[in-house]
Amino acid sequence: MTTPVSTVPVDADEAIATVEEQLSVLFGRARAIWKDSAAQIHPDLQPVGYKVLGSIVRLGETNAYVLAQQLETDKSIVSRQVRMLEDAGLVTSRVDDRDGRARLLTATPAAIEKVRTVRSAQQERLRELLRSRPIDDVRAFASMLQLINES
Repeated sequence: MTTPVSTVPVDADEAIATVEEQLSVLFGRARAIWKDSAAQIHPDLQPVGYKVLGSIVRLGETNAYVLAQQLETDKSIVSRQVRMLEDAGLVTSRVDDRDGRARLLTATPAAIEKVRTVRSAQQERLRELLRSRPIDDVRAFASMLQLINES
């Protein structure tokens, strides 16, 4: 009985395993950053609430259905987070003139400022890290991220 021969070199398998491991670490760091960011906005805000609020800030005005689609989560989760955001004074809602069943969500000016402050600090940390690398490395990294995101 012969052992099947892999068409992928062992070095490639090891490199891919390292990429998978580092992506796992990166996703863990992202979750920690979302948790810390949420706490900076409001002590009761959960990481998913931070993501919901960030999306509302980015979109300007939206509804729970759009948020659920964009965040690839259940609308009930979004609705619970929106209620918390409203209770905390971070989001306002009003009836959609085009569809009386839907509510349009808007971040309050204070929420917009808090989210921008938190994001700005995060972006500056990333910029400082990437500025220390050769530009060709940064471009290659961006290309690899794009490849992963498009798959």
